[in-house]
Amino acid sequence: MRQKLLMAVFALLLFIPSGFAKEKREYFPKKDLTLVGAYYYPEHWDENQWERDLKKMSEMGFEFTHFGEFAWTQLEPEEGRYDFSWLDKAITLAAKYNLKVILCTSTATPPVWLTRAHPEILIKNENGTTVDHGARQHASFSSTFYRDYSKKMIAELGKRYGNDKRVMGWQLDNEPGVRQDYNKEALNRFRSFLKNKYDNTISALNKAWGTAFWSQVYTSFEQVTFPLPSNWGQNPHQLLDWKRFCAHESASFIDEQAEVLKKYVSPDQWITSNYIPDYTAGHFGQSQQLDFNTYTRYMVYGDPGIGELGFRIGDPMRIPFANDFTRPFDGVYGVMELQPGQVNWGTRNSMPYPGAVRLWLWSVFAGGSDLTCTYRFRQPLFGDEQFHHGIIGTDGVTPSRGGLEFQTFIQEIAQLRKEYNPKATLPTDYLERKTAILYTHENVWSLEKRKLNDSWSTENHIQKYYKALKSFGAPVDIIYEGKDFTQYPVLIAPAYEMVDDSLITAWTNYVKQGGHLILTVRSGLKDRMSQLYELPMAGKIAPLIGAAYDFHDFMPANESGHIEMEGQKYAWSIWGEGLIPEQGTEVWAKHVDQFYKGSPAITHRKLGKGTVTYVGIDSQDGKLEADVLKRIYAQNSTPVMNLPEGVWMEYRDGFGIAVNYSSKNYAFPLPAKATVLIGTQTIEPAGVLVWKNNGEK
Repeated sequence: MRQKLLMAVFALLLFIPSGFAKEKREYFPKKDLTLVGAYYYPEHWDENQWERDLKKMSEMGFEFTHFGEFAWTQLEPEEGRYDFSWLDKAITLAAKYNLKVILCTSTATPPVWLTRAHPEILIKNENGTTVDHGARQHASFSSTFYRDYSKKMIAELGKRYGNDKRVMGWQLDNEPGVRQDYNKEALNRFRSFLKNKYDNTISALNKAWGTAFWSQVYTSFEQVTFPLPSNWGQNPHQLLDWKRFCAHESASFIDEQAEVLKKYVSPDQWITSNYIPDYTAGHFGQSQQLDFNTYTRYMVYGDPGIGELGFRIGDPMRIPFANDFTRPFDGVYGVMELQPGQVNWGTRNSMPYPGAVRLWLWSVFAGGSDLTCTYRFRQPLFGDEQFHHGIIGTDGVTPSRGGLEFQTFIQEIAQLRKEYNPKATLPTDYLERKTAILYTHENVWSLEKRKLNDSWSTENHIQKYYKALKSFGAPVDIIYEGKDFTQYPVLIAPAYEMVDDSLITAWTNYVKQGGHLILTVRSGLKDRMSQLYELPMAGKIAPLIGAAYDFHDFMPANESGHIEMEGQKYAWSIWGEGLIPEQGTEVWAKHVDQFYKGSPAITHRKLGKGTVTYVGIDSQDGKLEADVLKRIYAQNSTPVMNLPEGVWMEYRDGFGIAVNYSSKNYAFPLPAKATVLIGTQTIEPAGVLVWKNNGEK
C-alpha cells in the first residue's frame, strides 16, 4: 500500500512541484526538452559583422541569443537620452535567422556619467576606500538613488520590447552577488531593516543580540553600526542580522527590477536572473518576483577534480548540486553561462579534456533544465576576459573545440526530440529513492561563525551525504523549509544547528506519516538567532530523536577516533558526539576508543509510521554516511545503485542519462529493456550514455 501511494505521488511530481507544470509548458514546451543559446555582444563588434555572426550561430543549431547585459552606456549614452537603434537592428538580425532573444538589464555596469555625477552610488569598503568605475558590480544595492535610476532605464527597455515576440525573456543584472557596503546610506538602511525586524523596540534587539555580553547594550537604533570584519570577537547575533540584511538588499533589488518590467512585458516573456551558485550568500533563490532562477557554471579553472584527468573534466558534483539546488524553487530552471572551453580568470586555466564541454551540457540537461546558454559566442579581443574561449575563435569565423562540442550536443538533442514520448514514465526503483536534503544559508552562517574546529566545513559535511545519494542513483532535491516534506521518502537535515518549535513539529509530523528523517552532528543546538537554548544541549530535539546529547569531541588533525557499526570500524576526527539513548531507541554505532569507549554515537528509533536516525559523527571519508543511508534504504526495501566516484545518473522525460567524470572507463548497468540512443554501455572519461526508459517510445 505504501509503495503504491508513493508511486502515485512521484508519478505526479516527476521533479516538478504541482502548481508549476502549467507555467513550465507556457515558457518551455516539453517536446523541445531544452533550448540552447549563446551570449552575443553587438556593441563589441563592427556592425558589418553582426549578420555574419548571427547567421553562423543559427547554422550551428543555437536557438536563442543573449543581448545587453553590460550595455547601459550604449542604451543610455547620456542622462535621459536613450538609443535603441543598434539593439533594434541586432534583434531584427537575430530574428532573421530564427534566433529568439534574451534581453538583459545592464545594472551590473552603470555608465561613467552616472558614477561621476553621483559617486555616492559606489560601494565603500570597510577601510573607507571607494570602488571606482571601470569594473563591474561597483554600484551599491543599498543606494536608493541607484535603485530608482536603474528602474527608469529598465522601464524604457520594458516599454520598447515588452510585447516584442522576438524577445523570449529577460535576465536581471548579471551574476548579482551579496555585497557588503559601508556607505552611510547602507548603514541607514540597515538600521531601518532592524527597526522593522524588531518592531522599533531596541530592547527586543538587545535580547536577540545578547548585548548584555561584553557591555554591548544599545539604547537606540541610531547607535547600531556595521559589524566590521576587522573587529575580533564580533557579536555573532549582530553578524547574523547583518548577513540577512545584505542578502535582502540583493534579493530586493532584483525584485524591484522585476516589478518594473512586469508593468510592461507580455505574459509570454519570462523574467529570471543568473546566479553564481554561492549557496551560503543567502540571496540565490530568494527573490520572489522571478519566474524562475538560472545559474552560471564553470568547471575547469584550477580544481583537481578526481583522478589523473580530473583537472580537465571538473568536479563531478558541481553541476548536479547546482541543478538540485535550483530546480526545487520553481520546478523550472536553466543555466545562463556554461563554460565553452578555456577560461582566463582561474588559478590554472587548463584545456578541458576532449568531450568535457559536451559532458557538462548533458550534466545540466540530466537534472531537468529547460535552457542552457554559454558565455560567449565570440572570444573577446579586448577587455578583462581576453583568452576566455568562445564558441568562435579570435578570427570571428572558426569554431573552437568547445564550440564544436556545443554543436554536437545540439544535434543530439534534436535526435532526442524525435524519441520524446509525453506518456513515458520513470522507473519505480528510481522514484522510490527520491530524497531531500534540508538546507538554509542561515544555518551555515551560524556554523561557520563558530566552527569549534578549524577543520570543520559545513559544505564538506553536506557533500558526504550528497555524494552518497548520487552514487545510489537517487534523485535529490536541495530544499528550504516550507517545502512539503511528505513527497520525499527520505529527508536529511545535515548539521541543522538552528531550529524552532515549528520546524521540530514539521519533522515529527513527517516521520509519523511514514517519512525517514536523518539528523546529523550539531543539530538542534540553537534558536533562530543562533543563541543556545536554556535546556540541556540539543534538548529541543531529544524527544524527537529518542536520545540525549552527552558530549562532543575533536581529534588532532593527525589522529583519529573510531566508531563501530555492524562490525565495521569508521574513522573520524573533525566532530564526534556521544549520545544517551532512551529505552526503545536502537544504538546503531558506538565509540570503540578514547576514554568514552562504548558511548553510543548513532541512534535510530521508530516513530509512528516512520523513523528518525541521528548520526553523531562526521567521518573522515564519507563511507560511514553512505553506509548509514544504505541501511535506512535497506530497512525500507528500497534498492540502490553502487556507482563509482565520478559516475552519476538521472532520469528525465522518459530518458536515462549517465555521465562519467572519472578517469577510467565504466560499464554502466543498463536496465534490461533499455534502448541506447547516444553513447555506449561502456562510458569513457568525459563520456555520456543516454537510453530510452524501458525501451518505450
